[in-house]
Amino acid sequence: MSFRTRRVIFMTPFLMLYEFFLLKYLFLLFGGIDDIYIGILTILFGFLHIVPMLFEEKKSICLTRALDEICGIWIWASLFILFDLIIIYFIASFVKVPMWFILLSLIVIFIIGVYSYYKAHKLVVNDKEIYLDVLSEDVNIVHFSDVHFGSIRHKKIINDLRDKLIELSDDCDIAIISGDLADGSCVVEEDDFLPLKDVDMPIVFVPGNHDYYPGIDNVIKACRNADIIVLDNESMEFKGMNIFGLTFSFGDIEMPSADDLISTIKEDGANIVIYHVPQGWQELSSLGFDIQLSGHTHGGQFYPVVWIGDRIWYNRGLFKAIIGGKDKYLHVTTGVGGMDYPFRWGTDSELVVLKLRKKN
Repeated sequence: MSFRTRRVIFMTPFLMLYEFFLLKYLFLLFGGIDDIYIGILTILFGFLHIVPMLFEEKKSICLTRALDEICGIWIWASLFILFDLIIIYFIASFVKVPMWFILLSLIVIFIIGVYSYYKAHKLVVNDKEIYLDVLSEDVNIVHFSDVHFGSIRHKKIINDLRDKLIELSDDCDIAIISGDLADGSCVVEEDDFLPLKDVDMPIVFVPGNHDYYPGIDNVIKACRNADIIVLDNESMEFKGMNIFGLTFSFGDIEMPSADDLISTIKEDGANIVIYHVPQGWQELSSLGFDIQLSGHTHGGQFYPVVWIGDRIWYNRGLFKAIIGGKDKYLHVTTGVGGMDYPFRWGTDSELVVLKLRKKN
């Protein structure tokens, strides 16, 4: 049983308790219903949250994937219904809230949900420019992350990604995935990433935390079967650049030492480090890396989490700083897929073309 599965099972009773009171206060707006019926709905939710996942861990099929998506949609809706109830009951403490206002607020949630579902499934391409004086030639990199191949986003997301990368291959030189190609919500078979083999440019992948949940060996095997280059605390040279893949470290996985990282630095060219989380930028830059490519945050994925993320860390976008007297960059992509909830509101499901240009 994976870490993600254990986490979901542990959280389910708390979610059920939350859902019970959410439904209770939601139905009270319309006159209320007996607690026994709310309890039955809550138990059904608990089964929906756990049972499909247990099947998906062994064999992914359409039925359990559909049930998993329904559960994800409802959990997302529950969050927004909570905000809605807080507003309604706050207003009701001062004045009587008309029924039309209650119904309108629920319709707004539905409209936001439809829009957010559309945004989560529409791949967009964004462009950014990076200027370095250590480049030997101009290079275009397609950077993306957090595909989260799993029970909610399955074969279609890989096919859509393949099609978009083929479109970009005429103008881009290399594609880099900064972790979480899989999300651990279903088993990863050896042919799951095979469509990416059709892309006519090198694809480099560095594992993130979620790639370990379905078994890192399974993910790496599927990658290599699709001719994806896996950098697991390893480096490669490409067009005069040194590209190092720093595997996400947690549990008993040790980080390379500073000396190990320094030994990989190429003094006469650009040095890129791929690290799933947007952390350690100052330290990695001081060791000699010019660009760090990260993901993990999903940009917050939807409001109001987007606002919070933008204020507490490197949440999304391109950041620049002078470190050690040189220009250093951190790029944090908002990702391609979404974890658990197939919704985006305020962020793109994106691939970013990083145009590396020699500084004049």
